[in-house]
Amino acid sequence: MKPWGDTGPRIVVTGATGAVGRHLARRLGAGAQARLLVRDAEKAARLGLPDDAVVTGDYQDRSRLEEVLAGADAVFVVTANPLRPADDANILAAARARGVRRAVKLSWTAVADPDATDLIARWNRDSEALLHDSGLDWTVLRMRSPMSNTLAWASAIRKESVVRSFAGDAPTACVDPRDVAEAAARVLTEPGHESRTYALTGPEELTPREQTRQLADVLRRPLRFEELTAEQALTRWRERLPEPLAQALLEVAERRGGPGTGPGHDGEGDLEALLGHAPTPYRQWAADHAAHFC
Repeated sequence: MKPWGDTGPRIVVTGATGAVGRHLARRLGAGAQARLLVRDAEKAARLGLPDDAVVTGDYQDRSRLEEVLAGADAVFVVTANPLRPADDANILAAARARGVRRAVKLSWTAVADPDATDLIARWNRDSEALLHDSGLDWTVLRMRSPMSNTLAWASAIRKESVVRSFAGDAPTACVDPRDVAEAAARVLTEPGHESRTYALTGPEELTPREQTRQLADVLRRPLRFEELTAEQALTRWRERLPEPLAQALLEVAERRGGPGTGPGHDGEGDLEALLGHAPTPYRQWAADHAAHFC
């Protein structure tokens, strides 16, 4: 593991191969020292993350976490498995033990919705509570669904020119992970964000049907949208996820598609204020990633 240098803030990025973490890792490379904590070094290499900054470890290995966090000024906390609720506690405890001063947590906007009682929302609420009680200077970044989720459609688009999704008329202000990473870099390296919670949302509410139309425009070929039933969607999630997570995703989708889930969201403007420019629209994200769908 490369020792810290003498200039710039020292930041540990957990989840460095994730949708947001990979972009944050590249941003920090220019203006801060970073250790990029990953479980899969080969994936990190495929993503082009700098070898000398990548360190391997598991959130359940407290001693390894302390080793990685030693000497750091801040940690970007990303955990992704509600079935491992101790992960956040381990990261924060290791940070506290090693004298880290700041923690920035990536969370989810559904935490603010009292009707969100699914496993994923409850886990994020509990994780935020741990952060508040950690004794560290904290900031929470609650993001909406990342635009990169629609990469799951890429295979069917390439092979069949079709998008299959449940709750096709449910709008959400999906957000570009690159924008979230830019906001995280600012919060990690600038003062004035302590004890703040930001809601990071995209510039417009779009349904899966509308995203499909925009993708068709970008790709310059017709795409067909097929609505999945709840049972079909659940079957697909069960193929790649444990049953509790599959059920939680169904609850999330059903809540978004129910009555009273139309336009409007808490924290509108938070992302633009952090970035100093308008968030990226979905059409632009799709154009930048068109090669994945061809």
